[in-house]
Amino acid sequence: MSKRDYYEVLGVAKGADDKDIKKAYKRLAMKFHPDRTQGDKGMEEKFKEVQEAYEVLSDEQKRAAYDRFGHAGVDPNRGGGGFGGGGAGAGDFGDIFGDVFGDIFGGGGRRGQSRAQRGSDLRYNLELNLEEAVKGKSVDIKVPTYVNCDSCDGSGAKKGTSAKGCPTCHGAGQVTMRQGFFAVQQTCPTCNGRGKIIPEPCTKCHGEGRVEKTKTLSVKIPAGVDTGDRIRLTGEGEAGMHGAPAGDLYVQVNVKAHPIFQRDGNNLYCDVPLSFATAALGGEIAVPTLDGRIKLKIPAETQTEKMFRLRGKGVQSVRGGGVGDLVCKVVIETPVNLSDKQKELLRQLEESMGGEGEAKHRPKSKGFFDGVKKFFDDLTG
Repeated sequence: MSKRDYYEVLGVAKGADDKDIKKAYKRLAMKFHPDRTQGDKGMEEKFKEVQEAYEVLSDEQKRAAYDRFGHAGVDPNRGGGGFGGGGAGAGDFGDIFGDVFGDIFGGGGRRGQSRAQRGSDLRYNLELNLEEAVKGKSVDIKVPTYVNCDSCDGSGAKKGTSAKGCPTCHGAGQVTMRQGFFAVQQTCPTCNGRGKIIPEPCTKCHGEGRVEKTKTLSVKIPAGVDTGDRIRLTGEGEAGMHGAPAGDLYVQVNVKAHPIFQRDGNNLYCDVPLSFATAALGGEIAVPTLDGRIKLKIPAETQTEKMFRLRGKGVQSVRGGGVGDLVCKVVIETPVNLSDKQKELLRQLEESMGGEGEAKHRPKSKGFFDGVKKFFDDLTG
């Protein structure tokens, strides 16, 4: 039976680089590995085919011979340096497999014992009001976590004793599991990859080298932080087991909604109510800022929703740059709870602005209704 093209077997182009070839091999070998296919002979043959293709295409000399002469260039029966010939044969499969699958099966082939696992990172959600976020502050937070055991200094061994070399893996942290032709390196089940065991565990931490504790930390919040910003505290996460380095603590900032201001980047926005008379006649009003009230001059004949920009009254970003602005949108407030006299005065004002002078006093209203009239005139012909 003729062999399939090795590039076709791995599903890569002929010009694929080493990285793509290794990636393709890793994916297919995991798919067809006997541990996953539960004795399926067809899948086992595919696994062998994938392994054979990878061994040739991952070797620079063999690949060059294959590209030039095809299977004849790497077939040991024809004098080439083929599969099982001058390269890694069946007995060396563990080296190849360990190199590609080390990260999945808990190690790096024959690279020595596993490194101690770093402690987990932690996240703390911190809620601030707008003023605190803009100006910055120091806060104390309480974080439940794991810390190094003070009784054994994180080693996990009872005081006066120490860890010993693992009798199963002899300090390598890994053992070789053989299935007929294949050899797979896995994390040692006795020491879990550490290469050491603890004959007499610490009574306080029960051999883990760490204990639970609620830490109180002082966190300096820089001025200008906003929702979504994170503050990283290196080494303040969970302590690793058996003296391994601690993870980090990430303080996640959330800024509460403010009753007056809305923040967008470095700018602040607020709605400012404006009386009908001030809008028409002009004047000065007091508007709020984060530094206190300031006067805002309102020109006569101001329309509702007009924006006024107050330069430099916004936020200084935590990332630097200039200070943002405060943008005030005036909203003309319709008077309520009018007395009879006030209602009469408004009727007189309304009458005085009607008739031929309407376009002068209310140009938008006049233009709108003229447009409506034209629209219906056009509809009716």
